Amino acid sequence: MGVEKQIRRVSLTVPPERAGQKVDTLLRKELGLSGTVIRRLKWLDDGILLDGTRVFTSRRVEPGQVLTVRLSDPERRSGVVPAPGPLDIVYEDGDMLVLNKAPGVLVHPGAGHFSDTVGNFLLDYYDRTGVEADFHPVHRLDKGTSGLMVAAKHPHAQEVLKNQLHTAQFRRIYLAVCLGGPAAEEGTVDAPIGMAEGSIVARAVRPDGLPARTHYRVLRRAGDRVLVRLALETGRTHQIRVHMAHLGCSLAGDFLYGREDRDLIPRPALHSAELSVRQPVTGERLTFTCPLPEDMARLMDGEDGFFAFGSE
Repeated sequence: MGVEKQIRRVSLTVPPERAGQKVDTLLRKELGLSGTVIRRLKWLDDGILLDGTRVFTSRRVEPGQVLTVRLSDPERRSGVVPAPGPLDIVYEDGDMLVLNKAPGVLVHPGAGHFSDTVGNFLLDYYDRTGVEADFHPVHRLDKGTSGLMVAAKHPHAQEVLKNQLHTAQFRRIYLAVCLGGPAAEEGTVDAPIGMAEGSIVARAVRPDGLPARTHYRVLRRAGDRVLVRLALETGRTHQIRVHMAHLGCSLAGDFLYGREDRDLIPRPALHSAELSVRQPVTGERLTFTCPLPEDMARLMDGEDGFFAFGSE
């Protein structure tokens, strides 16, 4: 027996003040859809309906009519192949998911990783549960980074959430275990980041780099290990790892910017611990927290999650 398909639709009853306006105006002004999303909807038989009947966006509306839009796209265009794998879903609604990504897992498929990434696992989950959706990542975490990340279920949600990135609407807090510092209890690293000389992977602080700002606060010190709370004002590749190394206190386990020690921790000790966004359709503020994982907590001689938010 097949799984019932979950199709995301939103409806709007035409208010009196919109009488005589075009459907296109309501889609943009009332539902907040972009021209790109509207163009995609036009091709779907049930993409844009007025009182249950397919209409052109030039159609003028009357008060009390019901405009219905199909947000989920039946065509998968990402090229990502569904493949079974573990997913830790922290939150899910019709427009988005928040996942707790495990360390060591890539977000996007790429060279050598075509079926063992978050994208593969998510599409397999959609197939098993009947969700009509493609892989629409909003942001990414490095392979070694654990913790909270957002994926949208349809192009409109992805567009809205991406527009929130690097604004006060989309707030991310990280926890890191650093070696040796920083010296100050709190501060801001304001240092531009660009490609490191002679590398196609590593980044470095350099005067001709892109602006990058990281706010930090020490939560706990245990010998030469320091648990640091970090808030990003910008989102450059490897920003936290580069900025902490710039301060002389690279992340524990950071093979690229510090010293690899797999007996200590087999990855850079970085965790996406708090995430706050606006729900892309309702605008509701959503906030999530994810405790410090066991491998990082062990570095501070603490129990799982004990130090994550106790020093706000």
